[in-house]
Amino acid sequence: MPTFGNITQEARIHFMGMDSVVGTPNEGEVPWPLKVRELQNHHTDTTLWNDFKFRDDDIIISTWAKSGTTWMQQIISQLIHQGADEASARDESHWLDLRAVPVKPALDAQTHRRYIKTHSPIDALVYSPKAKYVFVARDVRDTMWSMHNHLYCATPTYYELINDTPGRVGPALKRPSPDPAQYFREFLEDDTDPTKSHSPFWEHFRGWWNARGLPNLLLVHFNDLKADLEGEIRRVARFLDIEIPEEKWPDVVHHCTFKYMKENEARLSPEYADVIFTSNALINKGDNGRWTNLLTKEDIHRFENKAKTELGKEAADWLAGGNRYIAAKSQSSDNSNAV
Repeated sequence: MPTFGNITQEARIHFMGMDSVVGTPNEGEVPWPLKVRELQNHHTDTTLWNDFKFRDDDIIISTWAKSGTTWMQQIISQLIHQGADEASARDESHWLDLRAVPVKPALDAQTHRRYIKTHSPIDALVYSPKAKYVFVARDVRDTMWSMHNHLYCATPTYYELINDTPGRVGPALKRPSPDPAQYFREFLEDDTDPTKSHSPFWEHFRGWWNARGLPNLLLVHFNDLKADLEGEIRRVARFLDIEIPEEKWPDVVHHCTFKYMKENEARLSPEYADVIFTSNALINKGDNGRWTNLLTKEDIHRFENKAKTELGKEAADWLAGGNRYIAAKSQSSDNSNAV
């Protein structure tokens, strides 16, 4: 697999000036997202968006869960608060459409720039021209491994909160089996089973990917954050029109490293996390590739075919590795053609 390190210095400099996903359509070529449905289940109630009053500088962080949500919340918290050590997304960045925990009064009371979390598909939201949206994606194999850990390590209290809060629509969420590979194979077989996650994956990703030319939407990949954390944070800052004095950048970046976040997990995780999750369920290692020795060649081949069928080659390639992966593949292809 090509890596960022394989790119020539000239290509690297060119890439670092790019703020858009490779292959982004021109502005005006992408229709404005319209809300066409509601998503209601054990986790989500998107009707909560219908009367939400947006502010002109709102930030919406969107992911399919376990794709880098907490990481991006920490990044944006650090940008808003200019690298302050005491800044905590735990107390500020609320999950608006989580049905079990009402958060609108807390959001209404906030005086700083709001940064709001959602795991909902784009066509189930009210997509506002006032807000800026940051969508974070990750190789779905890594996402599902992290999701399995998240659900398997959740306490009975978590399942009681999610399933037994009055108003649930549809079946209850179930704890997965101990085997993450089996959980992944079941996802490949049917990603729409509401007993296994909060929403179907493929349609969720397609919706946000197809909107990537919108002027108020930025796509960020987990692998790009790992490859160049400071460069990606600066890209997010430019998109959000947040200026950080150069002398504060070392603090911003340090406070967004996995090492710092893990060391400060008790302060950065939601205040209820120690009740509903066992250790490592919310902020895990941030590692990729844990599936490598557990999936068979047949599993991987089946997944790659499924991804291309569901998304098309360009989107499937970006989902697998992000902008730097695409740039590295392009560079490798150019080098091969030159031989």
